[in-house]
Amino acid sequence: MSGGGSGEGPKKCGLTELLVFIAAIISGTICSIMSKNMMSLHAEGITGEIELFDKPMFQTFGMFLGMLFGLVMHFLVLLFKIPFPGYIHSGAASTTDPENGRVVSEKTGLIQNSKQNVDDAPLKVPTWMYFFLAIPALFDLGATALCMMGLRYIDVSIYQLLRGSGIIFVAIMKQNVLGDKLHNFQWVGVIWNVVSVFMVGSTAILSGGKDADDGASAEGSNALLGVSLVMLGAFVQSMQFVFEEKVLTMDIPAPPLLLIGMEGFWGTLFCLVVIYPLVYYLPGDDHGSYEDPFNTWYMIANSTTIQVSFMIYFSSIFFYNFFAVLVTFLLNSVWHAILDNFRPITVWVTDLVIFYYFAPSLGEEWTVWSWIQVGGMGILLYGTAIYNAPNTGSISLEGQWYALGLNFSKEYEAVREEEANQEMDDEFQARMLSTRNMSSFRGEIVASLR
Repeated sequence: MSGGGSGEGPKKCGLTELLVFIAAIISGTICSIMSKNMMSLHAEGITGEIELFDKPMFQTFGMFLGMLFGLVMHFLVLLFKIPFPGYIHSGAASTTDPENGRVVSEKTGLIQNSKQNVDDAPLKVPTWMYFFLAIPALFDLGATALCMMGLRYIDVSIYQLLRGSGIIFVAIMKQNVLGDKLHNFQWVGVIWNVVSVFMVGSTAILSGGKDADDGASAEGSNALLGVSLVMLGAFVQSMQFVFEEKVLTMDIPAPPLLLIGMEGFWGTLFCLVVIYPLVYYLPGDDHGSYEDPFNTWYMIANSTTIQVSFMIYFSSIFFYNFFAVLVTFLLNSVWHAILDNFRPITVWVTDLVIFYYFAPSLGEEWTVWSWIQVGGMGILLYGTAIYNAPNTGSISLEGQWYALGLNFSKEYEAVREEEANQEMDDEFQARMLSTRNMSSFRGEIVASLR
């Protein structure tokens, strides 16, 4: 659900939203694991020697390339009038231009439909929107590049949990930028998420320095660098989430698939024109460059394993971004941040299974510090359940022992009353619009008979 200040009323996590959320977790899990494992693959480099395929900028480029497929799906939805969230075609609740489609809510569509006799021009995606969507692409580019660099120094499950710190920044910006005020109990949920992030961050640093006689200080320093980079990436990513929610809820909003596709287009363009030339000329360990694109291409061409891994990564990154944007569209940006908080659970479990049952070199082993990680995930689930109250499956803090003396009964009652009023308002408006449309239809018949 959203905060208390949303103009559209609270949004609840129903069955459809839950299925989309689960699909995002599954695709995100595959994406995260493949991202980490690709960095541990080896192939013949441009000099003929076997090298480590440690290419964070290439993975960033691959992410945008995968998102670019959203443009194809956007135009297919418009061309064949495929039912899809965020699109209302002709013959539905409102008239649609098949070239552009309506990108309004069902309720807004009914209202627009009732005004057709006054204004027959359909809502279109304006040209400036295609350029405006370069902004979230820049946010995504910066966040992904920072996180990919941080992932070099920490385990993938820790990386995912640290990215969960984004909920802190999203909640602050959602209230102060979007004007969607959060309830006090939701802030309690956010605070518990902060606690989980600090617990997992300490796990990364402690496990990085576990062997004091074998370069512990260097490993601990690298882990701290990794944690800092990922946290900074989470901050930039939170700006992207809030910006995307704003774009999806404007008077003339961007359709979800167009949002994904244009972010992919601009991100791919920025990578080719700005990022790759920059990292090629910056000094580093990749044949004198921070990352040599020519060496990257040579290694891919000479390794079937890298090719297959990239195709899996390419597909999973598209589907993750596809479902994640739908989470923002169907719910809000805080739920998008919560999604990133849930992914570590499946990532970590999958990594443990890979380590003990398939390939230890590609998985993650259980250590003494893993108990702290388990505790962090437990607190993460607890905080998320508090944030989602008073919906089904959530935790309401009403003076119970696990509420730690907190009682938000009055706030929960206010939320329920707001939801009930919103449902009554929607039903009333739907009946009024239906009556008006029927009256207009009858008037047209009478006029034609005269």
